[in-house]
Amino acid sequence: MTTKKTLSRRKFVKESSLVTGGIILAPSMLTASTYSKKENTLKLAVVGCGGRGTGAAAQALKADDNVKLVAMSDAFQDRLSKSLDNLSKTFNSSKVDVPPSKQFVGLGSYKKAIDEADVVILATPPGFRPQHFEYAIAQGKHVFMEKPVATDVIGVKKVLEAAKQAKAKKLNVVVGLQRRYQKNYQAAYDLVQKGKIGKIVSGQVYWNSAGVWVRPRQEEWSEMHYQMRNWYYFNWLCGDHILEQHIHNIDVANWFIGEFPIKAQGMGGRQVRTGKDHGEIFDHHFVEFEYPGGAIISSQCRHQKDCFRRVAESFQGTKGTVDLSGRNIANLKSYKGKSIYEHSGAKDPSPYQTEHDKLFQAIRGQRDYINDGDYGAKSTMSAILGRMATYSGKEITWDQAMNSNYQIVPDEDSLNWDSIPPTVCDEHGNYPIPTPGQTNFII
Repeated sequence: MTTKKTLSRRKFVKESSLVTGGIILAPSMLTASTYSKKENTLKLAVVGCGGRGTGAAAQALKADDNVKLVAMSDAFQDRLSKSLDNLSKTFNSSKVDVPPSKQFVGLGSYKKAIDEADVVILATPPGFRPQHFEYAIAQGKHVFMEKPVATDVIGVKKVLEAAKQAKAKKLNVVVGLQRRYQKNYQAAYDLVQKGKIGKIVSGQVYWNSAGVWVRPRQEEWSEMHYQMRNWYYFNWLCGDHILEQHIHNIDVANWFIGEFPIKAQGMGGRQVRTGKDHGEIFDHHFVEFEYPGGAIISSQCRHQKDCFRRVAESFQGTKGTVDLSGRNIANLKSYKGKSIYEHSGAKDPSPYQTEHDKLFQAIRGQRDYINDGDYGAKSTMSAILGRMATYSGKEITWDQAMNSNYQIVPDEDSLNWDSIPPTVCDEHGNYPIPTPGQTNFII
């Protein structure tokens, strides 16, 4: 009887503790060890249901045997519906179960979706990323977020702080700078770290392509609606293509050098993509980044048809060179012409899939904790620094930029479909374009 009473009391105390401390075991606060068993279902939410959000969701669902998509959020119903339809055709109901009550539409709907999940995918236009990431971490969620992670300095600072909070809570964070998860880049990086080409002293990084989509304005759309549909061409939403795409190449430079730039100067403009439907962004940028150790990186990106196209990185060290591109190329050579390494990556896994595989392994406790938030924010800031330099025509230091109050994304409370966006067109439909020598970013 004594033993039975003791066990009963222990059970009572344990169960009482679980009830009174229930927040500890809420889904938002579950730790990696809680998910170590594969039979524990991980609930997934997607915020931002465009092509990248849909692709990331598919990769997340493939990454773990027991993950289920349970909630979705987007500013537009048609985007959400199309995404859900595509995912439902690929996966069965054990993987995708998002009833109408878990489909959240509109500005600000992200919170409801995040609240439903253990793991969230953040893939809206990047101007919204800081507030979404901040909320997800506050709610105790593991996060995959697409690059870039902000479009202004204030946003970068928010992400840096939230990344610290994620580390304190042991919440795993992966940023979609997938070259860091790519076999040929990893192999080359390891050899560079071993000194095979010596210290990197210079380099060239490229994202030269023909450009992206345009969605024609519809009469029934408000200005906010139009800009949200054409988010790529407005800096508060996109940050210009030097940030939205070229961040990949700038991030590789930061990674291989092991530093972030201390200053930048450059030039850019609009020569080809000059229409009213091209918003306010440039169609070409050239930036010279200087790093603390003395390395100089030349950065160029262009959205112009029928021109030289290249998406790649090249670095020169004191002993040799490395060239990187695509899924297969990673060539290291000495200055005497001797091949140090050539990558053969025909069977390499997709880095887009690998980054999700590793995220879910970390959540399950099957590999070390991951938090890409710090370098994701600092590479974002590097690209913003480059944009500041090309728009202003000035040399701008990292410290000047980071100490500024530069903000182009409106406070969340002021955003709705009737809001006036930060940039508006004139009576002829033309948007103000940044002008070197006149545009100023140091506020």
